[in-house]
Amino acid sequence: MSDYNILELIDRARPNLRRGSRQVAEYILANLNSIADISLAELARLAQVSEPTVLRFCTTIGCSGFREFKIRVVQSLALGAPAAHSVLAGGDDPETVATKIFDYTITSLDWARKKLDFSAIGRAVDILSTANRIEFFGFGASGIVALDAQQKFPLFGVPCVAHQDSHQQFIAASMLKPGDAVVAISNTGATRSLVEVVRTARERGASVVVITGSESPITRYADVAVIAETLENTDVYTPTTSRLAALVIVDILSTSVALRKGDQHTRDVLHMKKRLAEIRSSGVV
Repeated sequence: MSDYNILELIDRARPNLRRGSRQVAEYILANLNSIADISLAELARLAQVSEPTVLRFCTTIGCSGFREFKIRVVQSLALGAPAAHSVLAGGDDPETVATKIFDYTITSLDWARKKLDFSAIGRAVDILSTANRIEFFGFGASGIVALDAQQKFPLFGVPCVAHQDSHQQFIAASMLKPGDAVVAISNTGATRSLVEVVRTARERGASVVVITGSESPITRYADVAVIAETLENTDVYTPTTSRLAALVIVDILSTSVALRKGDQHTRDVLHMKKRLAEIRSSGVV
């Protein structure tokens, strides 16, 4: 538990806390600018609870006492605008909504960056830069990421297809062979049909790169698992930061593969972009 942003833990635990501890949690989340300098007695007074209740709250969220709680609050605030402070409320106006969503997204992406295994990125680039063809698989929000990848990777001169239908995914996976690669995208990594598709691809001898939010069932069949851990929660209004993190991972992979291709590839891409700009500004009304 100590590996996680304590403010995010407080926000997630809040609905299940006892009344007194919930008052402490709500005061903390509403007064983040001053909480790092507050004393035990002050927090108890301002949250309208007893000091033992504050200490019980600290223990409940995994701290040994008030001192450790304060240290972890300071560490969490150092991550940037805390995601827990960005929970949307029914009365928020558009300006407040915009500010909270930007804060939440920036903090969550920064969290993902700090947790990212760069050696896994390198191994994924090794696979994708030498693949004969690349199949991208994903459902829902992850399917959007797969489509984005399909737009970028054809620049490298190999066939690239994104599949969002489970039957098409299975058919495509069943026709793969050694030298081909799959990029499977799933934040939960637990979608049964996608796990089966990845397993099938591995059985066919294809290399498998997985972009997911944590160690999960799908990572068992991956040659490389790129973990994009975010501060995603189940709030109905929360933006899908997991999708944004996965899109960033795709950008990292595609850019890294492009750099592997050398100067001639760079010149070819620049020529393509120049011709594309001419087409867009052709003056046709």
